[in-house]
Amino acid sequence: MTNVTARVLVLDGATVPDREEIGNKGVSIARMLALGLPVPPAFVLPIEECRRFHAAGDRLDDELWDAVLEGVGALEEATGRRFGDPERPLLVSVRSGAAVSMPGMMDTILNLGMTDEVEAGLARLTGDPEFARSTHVRFVHEFGHTVLGADLLEEPGDHESVDAARAAIAEDSGEEVPREPHAQLRAAIHAVFGSWSSRRAKAYRRHWGISEDGGTAVIVQAMVFGNLDGESGTGVLFTRDPLTGAPRPYGEWLPRGQGEDVVSGTHDCLPLSALADQLPGVHDRLLDAAALLEREHGDVQDIEFTVEQGRLYLLQTRAAKRSPAAAVRTAVDLAEEGAIDREQALCRVSVEQLLTVLAPRLAGDAAATAEVVARGVPACPGVAAGVAVDDADGRDGDLVLVRPTTSPEDVAGMIAARAVVTERGGSTSHAAVVSRALGRPSVVGVGEGVTEGLLGREVTVDGSDGVVYAGRLPTEEVRPQDVPGLERLLEWAREVSPAGVVDDAPDVVDLDAGDGVVDAEGAADPAALAERLRGARAARGAALASAAGARAVLDAGVPVVVRRAGQPAAALLLRLAQQQIARRRERGA
Repeated sequence: MTNVTARVLVLDGATVPDREEIGNKGVSIARMLALGLPVPPAFVLPIEECRRFHAAGDRLDDELWDAVLEGVGALEEATGRRFGDPERPLLVSVRSGAAVSMPGMMDTILNLGMTDEVEAGLARLTGDPEFARSTHVRFVHEFGHTVLGADLLEEPGDHESVDAARAAIAEDSGEEVPREPHAQLRAAIHAVFGSWSSRRAKAYRRHWGISEDGGTAVIVQAMVFGNLDGESGTGVLFTRDPLTGAPRPYGEWLPRGQGEDVVSGTHDCLPLSALADQLPGVHDRLLDAAALLEREHGDVQDIEFTVEQGRLYLLQTRAAKRSPAAAVRTAVDLAEEGAIDREQALCRVSVEQLLTVLAPRLAGDAAATAEVVARGVPACPGVAAGVAVDDADGRDGDLVLVRPTTSPEDVAGMIAARAVVTERGGSTSHAAVVSRALGRPSVVGVGEGVTEGLLGREVTVDGSDGVVYAGRLPTEEVRPQDVPGLERLLEWAREVSPAGVVDDAPDVVDLDAGDGVVDAEGAADPAALAERLRGARAARGAALASAAGARAVLDAGVPVVVRRAGQPAAALLLRLAQQQIARRRERGA
């Protein structure tokens, strides 16, 4: 890592800064460079600069801007290209990078640095005027939508001119896309810092309990072009199946595409096997890099990559968002492979994920006579039913969000919905990734125009098989032995937890039989719980399903928890084990 100044860092792999300084994305680039993997050169504006930006009234100060220009100079030196130079053009991407992964929540601008002169230069250098025109139009559209807030078609037309795109943006937003590359870069950095405070990002942080006090870094990285020729493309690779947790690579490949084409869900991609058929050497190098990154991180990785004229580039890697069932299986598999220990495995699965995998599934014969109203790609396993709506944000009841595709603006509605269905996109699209993170059953890629016919109808979404049924179908219980890896995980939980979970016991202290163990909002009061449980031989109550309740059981030395009706024993046991691990770590700190 090189300090351009104290305020901008060039990532070179010599050192790996802390994620609290440069965010997950910056750390992932630095670690990949340190491992000798092929990564386009990049520099980062640290998270502290986001806080300064907002404190200064959403503006970049002159000292920071001078440092940014020096960072651009470092990219020019590394690539042999120049920003804004038609003869040797350097284009860049501008991306967010928070310390806590928030996939798709903040802004990205690609192909920045495009001008009429640079377009002409790219056409001469590549011999492909259509590539140059398309790249310019893509930039104008993305900048207009992301930075200026223009409401445009989701993607540019095949033969749309740059002038037509610029005119549409100016008419809708009242502002013009800057024609000077440095003005483009400054505005893009403003937009990415500003996206930390966007409505969608705030909704995501509220749902996951992420602090509002952080901020995002800004990553400026040299562009490589997946849309350049027949040996170019882009894709996403998961080192293990994020739906089931099966230990095999899983992903999508889009020839002649750019990264946003895949994650936005606006293009239907090919399976990763298509890359193996088209460019077997690239496919082999990608799998080797993926295996190295999983070993390095000790977790399932979600890797974005681009191939330019047959050469592989890795853009970022992060811990993969996965379905609740995949979270269970991968935690156990990684522990049994020695990549993590058993305590880490127990902490990799949340109680909420465990409750989701044990939620009811379609009854054995329910689907046989049901009306199928849509079929697509299974994106997150599980079953949920509700009324189909195209906007669930702020609405109550059992709702299924159905849309042509989803974008970060839809996150609040995805949180409110029971399930998600989209017309377009594949298993690595925005809808798929966010649905898995939220544990919402989802089906994507059901076909153009299909969701319009579902609106207002009650439907059942089976995210395991990729099918949407008319009406509300009957379900049946899921047992721990039905979930791969779960019995093993619970065995480890029993070894860790000093308290057992049973169906009945003598001398039970019933916390539901008195007052004072929950506060005015229904949350468990740890002090009141500890007082009630002191000296108890067994305990029962709704409050014991909470982290505070489990901690009170352990602190009071209660040997047995008796589950009440509706409390899954597995969830109580996992909660106890996780709180015991937390106690050990606190005492060792």
